[in-house]
Amino acid sequence: MGTVFDLHIVRAFVIALVVTLALGPVFIPLLRRLKFGQNIRSDGPSRHLAKAGTPTMGGVIFIIGVLSAGLITGGHNRDTLVVLGVIFGFGLIGFLDDFIKVALKRSLGLRAREKLLGQILLAALLGVLATTVLGCNTGIAVPFTNLFAGHNVTLELDTWLYVAFVVLVVVGTSNAVNLTDGLDGLAAGVTVVAASAFMFVGVLSGRPGVALAMAALVGGCLGFLFYNRHPARVFMGDTGSLALGGALGAAAVITGAELFLLIIGGIYVLEALSVILQVFSFQVFGRRIFRMSPLHHHFELGGWSEQRVVQTFWLVSIIFATLGLYSFRTWY
Repeated sequence: MGTVFDLHIVRAFVIALVVTLALGPVFIPLLRRLKFGQNIRSDGPSRHLAKAGTPTMGGVIFIIGVLSAGLITGGHNRDTLVVLGVIFGFGLIGFLDDFIKVALKRSLGLRAREKLLGQILLAALLGVLATTVLGCNTGIAVPFTNLFAGHNVTLELDTWLYVAFVVLVVVGTSNAVNLTDGLDGLAAGVTVVAASAFMFVGVLSGRPGVALAMAALVGGCLGFLFYNRHPARVFMGDTGSLALGGALGAAAVITGAELFLLIIGGIYVLEALSVILQVFSFQVFGRRIFRMSPLHHHFELGGWSEQRVVQTFWLVSIIFATLGLYSFRTWY
């Protein structure tokens, strides 16, 4: 059985990679003809102004690749189907947001409360499915406690509190990935690392369906990187970034690795914290901590090239993922 699932995992990766690579030459010219181009913030790094008009909403490309791979290789597995459902749902919210901004020329896209409500409802549904259909328990594993306390510590929550926790994890992750998506290849590359880690988490936790979905996500992101690496020919938009965050959040919930996601996805955490701290410091003290937030822009404005920032963040994400995998492995 293990060998069969191993083959399915490899097949999911390959199919997602090939489909995504194949769809690039179809969708990128289409997005360009439809004039679905990216608007660039005038208050951002000046070098980004040259990116104005680059096709966006490209997340559709790898979402199709991931969904195709997951359904072909794991359409019989409940874990896989739930993760794919989350990817589709969060991707749809991002697509609507991008479409309103780009096609309908309404600069803010979906209203913040509309976008947040959709994310909360989807995440709450995931929490309910996790406890009723997928057989997940409501205990929250705390990383590294076995090293310091001599035994594993689990925080037991009642069902509704657990569902609220799932909402926090999934919505938080989705928006943190969205904040990370600011440089060519940054979000896609970091997600390759994080999803690879959760592929192993799925195997270690006895959730091969999650491992399969994460393998497809790795393949899709790698295929997308071919078009999104610097200089990017297409951006994923909220369509892609919200879907990626939703996928990782769902994987963490189903495998019981919610708090380990904070370590494995450490780059996302740093990016989100930089925004929170920047806003707090400016509103309370009238001073900025960073040159600009999210964090990747701070280094850009400090003189780093875009490629250097991206490659450094990729390296740091590998370190975080390794640490997170080690901490999770000690539980099993």
